[in-house]
Amino acid sequence: MRTNRIRTTALAATALVAALSLTACGGDDQAMGTKPAGSAETATPAATSTVGTAQQDAPEAGAPETQTVPAEGKHAGGNGKKPETAPNAEAAASIPACTPKNSTVKVSKVRRPINHLLLTVTNTGSKDCATYHAPFLRFDGAQAVYPILDDSKPQAVVVLSPGEKAYAGIGLLGEPGENEPVKSKGLGVIMVDKNNKAKGEATLKLPAETYTDGLGYVTYWQSDIGNALGI
Repeated sequence: MRTNRIRTTALAATALVAALSLTACGGDDQAMGTKPAGSAETATPAATSTVGTAQQDAPEAGAPETQTVPAEGKHAGGNGKKPETAPNAEAAASIPACTPKNSTVKVSKVRRPINHLLLTVTNTGSKDCATYHAPFLRFDGAQAVYPILDDSKPQAVVVLSPGEKAYAGIGLLGEPGENEPVKSKGLGVIMVDKNNKAKGEATLKLPAETYTDGLGYVTYWQSDIGNALGI
């Protein structure tokens, strides 16, 4: 499906581990290190070790298993409108990032494309938030940052009103035979701010029988599921 430019570096992986270690000691504003080259969107304040469970609602996703991070602030219902995209980066820069403190994140298994998962972030706060850049992912606490699909960068940052959602697609496998797939059970989703700095990690339970070879990708946050999954 997408075999375009997927970027990850040893430097980014090392920087992520260092940043997370410092965050655990109270350094919530620690930078993630290398900017993922590519496509655009996610998050803000540091967050969470407590994880709650929730039912899945992703289209094409049978009865997906999921786990979400409790959000702080007023839980507002959706307004039935599609997420807005900021007209330009400068306008979006003044909007707080979506983070585990004002949003929930969940992961779903989808029917198509095969070997894909769908990440959904929902604004559960009382004010708009922006999904900056792409989420940094760690399968089963891996030290390496999961590759980010450069070509998935949207034209504008996706801004969510209370109750609205944004999406990111996860390709689980690279080219056949390149690496041995390994069964994974947990996923760390690290939200970032407009400067691509870590602002909290949501720890999710993966759907049963999830396998990854570390050669897949995650997209930037998108305003609709089709763009996230490339369908």
